[in-house]
This record gives sequence, structure tokens and C-alpha cells, in this order.
Amino acid sequence: MNELDQKLTATFDGKVLRKDLLHRIKKGTNVPTFVLEFLLARFCASDDQAEMDSGMEAVLASLQDNYVKPDEANAAQSKVATKGKHRFIDKVHVRYVEKEKRHWASLENFNSQRIAIGEKFYRDNDRLLEGGIWAEVTLAHNAIEEDDYAFYIEDLRPIQISRFDFERYCEGRMQFTRDEWIAAILRTVGLEPTKLSKRVQMHFIARLAALVEPNYNYIELGPRGTGKSYFFSEFSPYATLISGGQATKSALFYNNARRKVGLVGFWDTVAFDEVGGIKVKDPDTIQIMKDFMANGRFSRGAEVIADASLSFVGNFDLSINQVVNSVEHDLFQPLPAEFDLAIMDRFAAYIPGWEMPKNSSEFLTNSYGFITDYLAEAFHYQFKHTNRYEEVTKRIRFGKSVEGRDEKGIKKTICAFLKILHPVGVPTDEEFEEYVAYAIECRRRVKEQMNKRKPDDEFARIDLSFLNTQGQEVVVYCPESKDAPATQQPVRRQLNEKLAPERGVAEDAIQELRVPEAAIRVESTAPNVAPVIVVDELVERHFTVMYGEVGHSYESIIGPYLRGAKTVIIEDPYIRLHHQIQNFVRFCESVLKAGTVKKINLITGYDDNTQLADITEKLGELQQSLLEMDVVLEVKLNPNMHDREIRMDNGWVIKIGRGLDFYQKPGSWFEVGANDLSLRKCLETKVDIFRF
Repeated sequence: MNELDQKLTATFDGKVLRKDLLHRIKKGTNVPTFVLEFLLARFCASDDQAEMDSGMEAVLASLQDNYVKPDEANAAQSKVATKGKHRFIDKVHVRYVEKEKRHWASLENFNSQRIAIGEKFYRDNDRLLEGGIWAEVTLAHNAIEEDDYAFYIEDLRPIQISRFDFERYCEGRMQFTRDEWIAAILRTVGLEPTKLSKRVQMHFIARLAALVEPNYNYIELGPRGTGKSYFFSEFSPYATLISGGQATKSALFYNNARRKVGLVGFWDTVAFDEVGGIKVKDPDTIQIMKDFMANGRFSRGAEVIADASLSFVGNFDLSINQVVNSVEHDLFQPLPAEFDLAIMDRFAAYIPGWEMPKNSSEFLTNSYGFITDYLAEAFHYQFKHTNRYEEVTKRIRFGKSVEGRDEKGIKKTICAFLKILHPVGVPTDEEFEEYVAYAIECRRRVKEQMNKRKPDDEFARIDLSFLNTQGQEVVVYCPESKDAPATQQPVRRQLNEKLAPERGVAEDAIQELRVPEAAIRVESTAPNVAPVIVVDELVERHFTVMYGEVGHSYESIIGPYLRGAKTVIIEDPYIRLHHQIQNFVRFCESVLKAGTVKKINLITGYDDNTQLADITEKLGELQQSLLEMDVVLEVKLNPNMHDREIRMDNGWVIKIGRGLDFYQKPGSWFEVGANDLSLRKCLETKVDIFRF
């Protein structure tokens, strides 16, 4: 044993094992690593060679007797029928069959879909119903001929350590330097750190970020065979790996029929393998995904809040050098067409998978590392119980190019590094700045690619930077694109050019300069020269809409003052009756036409529970339709409110005395003004528009 091995075995006795033992067994089975190490920890948790040799024999015997290969299912069934019962190591799934009104279990390699299971098992282990779990399961034979099943589960024990002491874990961490701890973690996943560069080591640590930081979304694209999906299929029992075909809103988010939350409610991390192959049949899936990636919540008839992180991994077959120097291609090229800029902007990091080494025995370690399940429990504990965001916020200072989502993504990446490498204590200034620089690089890689796709300057501020301890501004670059003009200064298309469909911008959605009609005048110029559009300076206004007057719409009143606004807050106690909610829908349509608003906050009231249910249902439908336009609607219900006010984050406030409900009800839905509010007669009300 080398010095680090001795330190690990002394500090974490019984929680570490020699990783070459795993390599010797792993090649002969397709059992997940954490399952094999569960057995190795039981039989080989020793540094005595004789004990390890006998333990290896016990592990192999246990696998031989208890692990079922797919082509041995019939023999396994016969064994249970003959013996009466038998214990297996397998992945157990439970499904609810609606027609029969009962639950049935199945084992992945046992080839039986009708195994009876008691309620206590799936009640105590929710994930049995969402993706399944690996477990030691005792199957018994049912000899009653009248029953419609041959086997039932007598006992089930999830393959996880039964108790985890986070304080003990932190005490042990204090015995190691930062670099020793990095080495211990890399050896835990089977890699020898001395054969990896410092930069590649950071990439491997970044792969673990989604396992410790809630609602952390990242993408990694790179060549095949670099182990991108290993961390989610092998490393942690709290992560699940799914293929694109399973990317449905019912499976991922919420099943309306069963009234149950999907995968995001049961797993710390949901990883999408081969992300380029995702097939999205229902566009609602992407809209809900956007909402969930932004704030960890979404609405599908019910408001759902979940902590799961989303990881997207896939292959990148093009030359990186050619892509960054191309005016047509970008590093998001493999993503499906449904993944628009709104999805991309929610990635906290883009790990450069092309820098990762191919899987090879030369990078495997023969030294000691943590039992995988032990480290996975440490990460799961921090995922659920620790928050380092405030600590990072107090310590970091950004340059002026770092915008809202940049800041959030960078901070969450740094939080993940602190949880993984410093579960207790704080890093030195040098270490902290190393994490900051890496996090900014990974976020810049996202922003550079969005900037190449966008025809305007929305994402042009790509020179992300931070202030070091000396107060100097440090601009961080991505090494692959630093000297690539096509990425650093992408060619801008004119707005009247036809945009490629994969850019995610519909041609008919391009409005000329997006300037409200009420705020412009046209000045004539020389013959044969296009007129010049000049935007008038907006001024405060105070006027009265008279009874019976026409010509007033939400767009004519508020439209000019939405220029540049991203958030609109509307306080109106009377968005509760059917026609009032219809008015609010039209108000939202007017807001959408401004082209810049991304969030609408409504604060309104209600009279009774029946009215509350009706409001919730109708506004829920509106929320979903707005999400399709990449606008978030948040609703707060306050039965005691009275004020009426519309506020924009660009500084303007609009007060309408009667609120939005200042129109006369039409005598018939077939008269002029029934649909066009500018032609509908008004009630008398005062309108005040001013800056706050």
C-alpha cells in the first residue's frame, strides 16, 4: 500500500476496498458497480491478502448462486419452484395494473411479470415504482393453484448501506489535503489520478456535480467510449439513466392518470443517454422541462416541486477544431431540434467530453478507494441536506458580462465542487479561484454556442470574468475556441434573412425592430432611401377614459411602456370571474407582443373555495400555454387584497382605476367589439402612467 492507501484504510476502516478486486469481477458480469462492491465490502473489507482471497471466492460464489443471467431465467424459476424459495440479486420493478387494481413486481432477469408483492415493500421504497431498484430479494413459490401467480416476494432488502454518518465522513475528510481527496474520489470511480492531467481530473469531478447539487443541469458531448454514462448507471443508486425513447412528460414529470410525480420526484439525478436521439412526441414535454430546469417546479394541473438534477450526455462526431471555426456549426449540433435556446440557456455547464480519455485499462487503479455506495451516500446526504450557495455568493465577485442565468449556473457549479471536495471547511483562495475559473469556462462554452445561433446580440456578452483576491478582473476563455473568430465574433444575419429552421426562430416571428406602433414616428429622407424610424421618448401620462368611449385596448395603453421589460407584475383583485380571466388572457397576449417579457406575476383574489378551484383550473391552462411561448406565469391568490397596479421592471407603473375590467359587457357576442377590445365601449376610469 502507498501512503494514500494507508491513510484511507486507517481513517475510513471498513469503508474502502482495493479497486483491482472490482476490475477482476466486473468483466464477467453486467451487474452495476455499487452492487458488486456491496458484496466485496461484505466479504473483502480487509487488507489481509488471505482474507481477501477467501472473500473473493465468497463473492464469486454469491454471484454464481444469486445473480441470474438473462438466459438462465427458466432455470431460476425452476429452482424456486423446487426449493420453495431462493434469494436473488436483481433489479426489481413494480407496476400498478389498473384493470386488476393491484401491483405486480418483476425482476429484470427472472422473466416473470406477475410476481406478487406486499404493500409494505413498495410503500417503503418509492423508487420501485419509478425505474426500479437493485436489491437482495427472496422469491417464494406459491403452491395455491387457484391463485393467478406462481411467485411472490417474501423479503426485499435494497442494496445500500443501512446507516450513514455524515459527521464521521467530514471528520475523515479533515485528515486529507485537497489533492489527496481528489485522488481518493477518482480512485473510488476506478481511475488512477497519477495518470490523468489536473484538467482532466477536474472534468471527472464535474461529472459528479449533478449528484450533489439539486436542480443542477449540465451537458457533456464527446467521443464514444469515455464513460459519460457510467456515473449514472453504475456509480450511484440515487441516479437513473434513461434513453430518449422514455422522455415523455408522464414518465419524467407527472402522470395525470395516476396523479403521481414522475422520475424527477424519486431520483437525485435523471440522466439522458444519447441525448441526440431523444424523440419528443408531445411538445408539452419540452415546455415542462424548461420550467423545471429553470426553478425546479412545474405545473400539470398540480404544482410540483422537485430537486432532481438533469444531465444530458451524448456523442459528438465532428471535428471540434472545425466546428469552432465554422460560421454554420456549433457545439450544440448533435442536440435534437426540439432543444431550443431556452433549453440551452438553462445548462449551468458544458463539460468538454472531447478532452476525456477513452476507456482503457491503463487508466484503471489498483489502489484503495471508497466503497462506491459509501461515497454515493455522502453525495446523497449533501444533495438533500446542505446548501453552499450563500457561502459562494459572499465570496465571489463577477465582471459586468456575467448575467442572471450565467451567475446562477456558475455559482451552482462552484457549490458542487465545494460539496464534493470540501464537505467541511473552506478552500484556500487559490483553490476557490480554480473552481471559479472552471465553472465560468463551462458556462461560457454554453453562452458562446448560443451566441453563434442567435441572429442578434442577446447572448453577445461572452467575456465572462471574475475579480480575484487582488481585485483584478480575470476573463476566462474556453481553450478550444479562444482563437476562433467564428466563435468569438460570429457573423450576424440581417433580420430580413431567412433563418435556418434548426436555429429555433420562426421567420414569421421576426418583427421589425419590435418597436410598439404608438411609440414611433417616421421621418422622410432623400428619394429612394428607406424611411428612418425614430423612437419617441416615453413620457408620464394621466388621463380619463370616458363612459362609452372606444379606442382603448391593453396594447394601446401599456404596449409602448413594455419596451425592454422582462418582468411584469399585475395586482388586480378581480381576475376571478369567467370574463375577467378572459380579459387577463388578452392582457397576456398584449404583453407577449412586446417580445421581451419572460415572466408575468399575477396577484389576485377570490371569494370562496368553489371560485378558487375554478380560478386555479383556468389560470393553470393559461400557465401551460404561456410556457409554450417561453414565458413563466406565477399566480398568488390573496382573498384580502384591494389595490390595482401594473409594474414593469423597466421602471414604469400603470394604474387603471377599475383594473383590467374597465370594459362594458357586450350586449351580444355577435356585435362589433365583442372580440376586438379597441372597438368595445368602456366604463369610466382613470389611468395614471408614471415612473417609480
